[in-house]
Amino acid sequence: MTTGRLLGAVLAGGQSRRFGTDKAMARHAGRPLIQHAIDALAPCCDAIVIVGRTWPGHVCLDDQPAPGLGPLAGLCGALLHAGRHGFAHVLSAPCDMLGLPPNLADLLAPAPAVVDGHWTVGLWPAALGPALAAHLAGPGPFPLRGFAASAKARRVDLSGLVNVNRPDDLPGYRHLSSR
Repeated sequence: MTTGRLLGAVLAGGQSRRFGTDKAMARHAGRPLIQHAIDALAPCCDAIVIVGRTWPGHVCLDDQPAPGLGPLAGLCGALLHAGRHGFAHVLSAPCDMLGLPPNLADLLAPAPAVVDGHWTVGLWPAALGPALAAHLAGPGPFPLRGFAASAKARRVDLSGLVNVNRPDDLPGYRHLSSR
């Protein structure tokens, strides 16, 4: 269990190159993928932000220190925002992940922790924001996996997640596309 206020951060700044269209807007079970991520984080978070794009009804943040640095810049934007607004932790998830459980924060606690094999799903102390910003000011590349290791994030095994990178990764895609 986390202590202090928890900020949920949906990382949504990717370019969807492998998907072919804006995958945050791809529909599954009648809703855009981004809405699935928002709905998954909402039960355990005090607030939700969207990083890397705008989304109605939510605070929307830019990647920090600049766009184009990958999901680590999205996480940095969320951590810096959390630190400025009194949140103790950030629970991060990408906009293209299905199957996130409603008790995700409890499963990942204590922070820092990431889901093994899904590095964008993590629980992070907000205090890591300035260190991450300094790291991103250096030479790249900036893999999230490397930052997780440097932050000594525990790797948590969590099955049942579906990372949607291509249209046929969507559950039921083949059935739906044959209509």
